[in-house]
Amino acid sequence: MSLTLIGLLASLCAGLMTAVGAIPVLFGRSLSAKLSDTLLGFAAGVMLSASYFSLILPGIEAGEGLYGSTEWAALVAGLGIALGAAAVAALNALLPHRHFVSGPEGSDPSALPKIWLFVIAITIHNFPEGLAVGVGFGGGNITNGMSLATGIGLQNAPEGLAVAVALRGQGYSRRYAFMVAMLTGLIEPVGGLLGVSAVQVSHHMLPPGLTFAAGAMLYIISHEIIPETHRRGHQTAATTGFVGGLILMMLLDVILG
Repeated sequence: MSLTLIGLLASLCAGLMTAVGAIPVLFGRSLSAKLSDTLLGFAAGVMLSASYFSLILPGIEAGEGLYGSTEWAALVAGLGIALGAAAVAALNALLPHRHFVSGPEGSDPSALPKIWLFVIAITIHNFPEGLAVGVGFGGGNITNGMSLATGIGLQNAPEGLAVAVALRGQGYSRRYAFMVAMLTGLIEPVGGLLGVSAVQVSHHMLPPGLTFAAGAMLYIISHEIIPETHRRGHQTAATTGFVGGLILMMLLDVILG
């Protein structure tokens, strides 16, 4: 099986975990604000750990092999992180979207129905995650790609549940909320295919590709997820989930790697 197909399928599986996480909403299960913030904190911890252990450090290591210099590898990694964060910041500024707690953002958010504002917000989150999985496999390191896919899939489950429950709170039906949560995860294989294809074209794309994906996820963690989990007074529970997610992803990376 080609690396391109493996990367595509792995990012698809990771994306479909949003649907797995949203299944309880079909049976009318509610999610308390405290539990929601804890689960989103867990997702942020997984993403942070994945950014460093599965993207930035392998990106620097790959750069050292390509450039023959630790200093150049670190500079390229820093540039990749900055570009990844800037790309998501630009999407945030240009695309109208709405967050569940902080409300509307982007250009003229009143121009679209509320449901599509939610969809765009989650799409902005999920695309870099699929990109990270694709780049991880594109470099030929199957274990690193599997670690990324597993960790991102784990954090997608609570994110999918939070999305579905939030949509139910806005008055949408159980089935509709579940379907939207599932569809938001399907952007990940698009990112996965783009990432694995870019690295397959040239291995010189691997160091900046890995760190670009890391920068995109770091921006989302700091700008979106953590502020969301600290707005309702459950920051202790959210931080506990954050630390738990970080530790779990670190263990997965070490064990699978």
